[in-house]
Amino acid sequence: MIAGVILAGGRSSRMGGRDKALIELGGQSLLDRLRARLSSQVGALAINTNAELGAAAHGHDVVPDRFAGLPGPLAGIHAGLAWAESIPGVTHVATASVDTPFLPADFVARLASARADGSTVAVARSEGRLHPTCALWPVALRVRLEAFLAEGATGKVLAFAEEVGYIAVDFPAMSFDPFFNINTPEDLAKATAFLEARH
Repeated sequence: MIAGVILAGGRSSRMGGRDKALIELGGQSLLDRLRARLSSQVGALAINTNAELGAAAHGHDVVPDRFAGLPGPLAGIHAGLAWAESIPGVTHVATASVDTPFLPADFVARLASARADGSTVAVARSEGRLHPTCALWPVALRVRLEAFLAEGATGKVLAFAEEVGYIAVDFPAMSFDPFFNINTPEDLAKATAFLEARH
């Protein structure tokens, strides 16, 4: 079984420090948008954040980082793998950043079908660009990731994926990058315009 983890632990400095998960796009929070897209693709879903979400978690497990002082998505991926280890039958975790509201409906299925074997990380790629936080991770990598983080050399997701081996999985081009991520107010305006153009 594949579980899903929404990576919502970013500091959102370019959005004025607002909790990015709760920023609204088209009348829905980014967290709710991604939860709706990802929850139907996985057998279990958790949210990685160090913030208090309360009712915004909608009953899903909230898993904080386990590495103090190492903020960033790689620590969140580690927290997600550790969470998934406790769920019987879960072999992989699909991760996606909370600021990617247009995640493809076949995101998990496409990553899962493209793996060369069960131990390979599958990373999404669109328009020639890798999206390391949008990937499928074997739960068995938790121990190696823990050691990688403990060494403290880098917190870059792609650096770890390169160390353990990954394959890039291409997603077809569309009118809007399905992995467009919202980092700035300008990005939010672009996403809003795209939503309005679709209706």
